Amino acid sequence: ALVHQTEKSLEEHGDKVEAEVQAEIESDLAALKEALEGEDADAVQPKLEALVASSMKLGEAIYKADQAAAEEAMSEGDAGDAEGEADETIVDAEFEEVDDDEDDRKDQSSAS
Repeated sequence: ALVHQTEKSLEEHGDKVEAEVQAEIESDLAALKEALEGEDADAVQPKLEALVASSMKLGEAIYKADQAAAEEAMSEGDAGDAEGEADETIVDAEFEEVDDDEDDRKDQSSAS
């Protein structure tokens, strides 16, 4: 499952990491696949740990890219809000709720 998830993440977000990190992940993926095809269960664990460590770098890069995009969107949103507030006029007013049914009854009783 880790192999599939890492391959999918690398395919979708490989552009967010440096080429060195991408090559390291691909190398660890290949090594783990080779170990999984073999019959030595003890050889799988170190390869698995290496892939987990290198794929964490991809996760960090994705997280940083998402954070940067969110901060940029927020700063653009704040600038848009500031411009909108300058154009917006707020009026403080009192109001009274009117019950339309009462008006209809008054109209009917005065018409009779």
